[in-house]
Amino acid sequence: MTAIEFVLLTPVLFFMIFATVQFALYFFADHVAQAAAQAGARKARATADKEPGWRGQARGVVDDYIEQLGPKLVLRPQVKMLQPEPDTVGVEVTADIPSVFPGLDLTVHAQSSGPVERFVEDVN
Repeated sequence: MTAIEFVLLTPVLFFMIFATVQFALYFFADHVAQAAAQAGARKARATADKEPGWRGQARGVVDDYIEQLGPKLVLRPQVKMLQPEPDTVGVEVTADIPSVFPGLDLTVHAQSSGPVERFVEDVN
């Protein structure tokens, strides 16, 4: 009887362990993508008004964040620079994450945007 219980419960236990690991991988990758998008958007907001190459600079910041925080976790990142309005810029990051289950393809998506920062002189 014990052997039968062991045979029936072991796959369930392994599934629960692997599901927990997959859950942790997904949420950590999501946080890495969100941090990278926010850092890229901060750089874009700070440089979009005065430098025409702000897209490349923001992309560099996003790539650096991903390389520092999760280079083996955030796979094949696709970075898109956003400019929904003339005075608004942002970054969108979409990437795959590793899977512990064969055939399970998961992606993370993060977006951050805000108004372009400009220096305005005081007229008083």
